[in-house]
Amino acid sequence: MLIKALKGKIHRARVTQTKIDYPGSVGIDEQIMEKAGIVPYEEVLLANVTNGARVETYVVPADRGKREIIILGAAARHFNPGDIVIVMNFAYFTPDEMKKHKPQIIICDENNRTSRLK
Repeated sequence: MLIKALKGKIHRARVTQTKIDYPGSVGIDEQIMEKAGIVPYEEVLLANVTNGARVETYVVPADRGKREIIILGAAARHFNPGDIVIVMNFAYFTPDEMKKHKPQIIICDENNRTSRLK
């Protein structure tokens, strides 16, 4: 049996842009992605803290060091620049792996500067 559990999370990031005319996904600063253990094209769940919307999509890398969170495609109808968002990704683990697993959780300030959850 496998257990689906949180693998990584970017907590309380700010949406910096939305672009409706795009095939879809979310662009995240490569540096922030790496800190949260999220890889390009990995599926994520976006939770908009500002309005309650939840959207599943995939991640594409945005420019490293610019601290951007860009909602792309149809999902952009549910997010606005300045909205607070939680980005979560999940993985399947064996019960033995779960005993040792700790998700990589990144907390963002209002400018998307990051720190690790301790």
